[in-house]
Amino acid sequence: MTSAPAPLDLTDPAVVADPYPAFARARAVAPVQWHEGLGLWLAFTHPESNAVLRDRRLGRIWQDKAPGERFESFNLIHRNAILEMEPPHHTRLRRLISTAFARGHVERLRPWVEDLAGRLVDDLLEESAGSRPVDLLTGMAEQLPVAVIAELLGVPDADRHLLRPWSNAIVKMYEYERTRQREDDAERAADEFVAYLRGLAAERRKNPGDDLVSHLVTVRDADGDKLTEDELVTTCILLLNAGHEATVNVTGNGTLALLRNPDQLQRLRDDRSLLPTAIEELMRFDSPLQLFERTATEDVEIGGITVGKGQKIAALLGSANHDSAVFADPETLDVGRTENPHITFGAGVHFCIGAPLARVELQATFGALLDRTSSIELGGEPVRRPEFVIRGLAELPVVLTA
Repeated sequence: MTSAPAPLDLTDPAVVADPYPAFARARAVAPVQWHEGLGLWLAFTHPESNAVLRDRRLGRIWQDKAPGERFESFNLIHRNAILEMEPPHHTRLRRLISTAFARGHVERLRPWVEDLAGRLVDDLLEESAGSRPVDLLTGMAEQLPVAVIAELLGVPDADRHLLRPWSNAIVKMYEYERTRQREDDAERAADEFVAYLRGLAAERRKNPGDDLVSHLVTVRDADGDKLTEDELVTTCILLLNAGHEATVNVTGNGTLALLRNPDQLQRLRDDRSLLPTAIEELMRFDSPLQLFERTATEDVEIGGITVGKGQKIAALLGSANHDSAVFADPETLDVGRTENPHITFGAGVHFCIGAPLARVELQATFGALLDRTSSIELGGEPVRRPEFVIRGLAELPVVLTA
């Protein structure tokens, strides 16, 4: 076994603040290395991480958190999640969800998302007025994707404030360093969220609308198969948790990257046609999800080592996205980068089903910031969230000028 180099301590505040130098050192040692502390293999390079995501012998094998009675709702929303299963169950569930999404939900929401992004920037501009710092995270990045998912699902306005706290508590369970309090908070949030969505689904069965929950309630495949209620509830929770966390953190991480690379921000202002490639580059440059685990269902060779049956291996997405063998000058932000095979949305059968919606949200967010401001500057020191797996900011003070 090749042990991970000492600098890669996922609980080290310096690594949490900026993991990319540690990743570069690790890539120079070996593409895949054993991490004794985590008890799993880590894939640091792009080809090996890509292989981890695509190899069908490496699966998402969910195991309930124990004791089961303590994590009843948390286990329920993962046991039935498309992200935590393999074919043939994954194939069936993804087909049903894709059928519901195929009713044009993403394009239906595009004008609404663009209008919301504009209104949120206008509110920040009014508050900042070219001199006062405002928090881009609470003022825009957190509000927009939650509102979009709520609109997509048909959650009434009066209930939308519940969604982000539930999601925030649940995703804390994905970190390797957890307190008992965080675990209790995650289970409580999962329980409340499940109960809420059961009620919403029951209402949509009686009074269907043009929202995704209504379509998920009624969708059937060619064989007449349909979603179970647990699958429907889990799908809605996954859309919120995975969907909004990624968008929030690309918005925060990406804006900070542009502010620290003002030449690239100016390139975008001068040539708005670069916006689609810029969004892809911001996702690559500081990835919102850093680690994705798989479990070997048989012995698998990856990067010169053998992952034994039952062992886990994780793709380090941020490290893969900075692999100099694949990306020219990977530590340089280049909003015009066209050769950009980043794996921020994953790869293979678990490629993010919400990727098109995330791109609509991010293009609307950055488009509104560029269109409605003449200047964006840091208004103080950003505060980074203290977790490694889900990488994002807690505060991003900015000063905006119309």
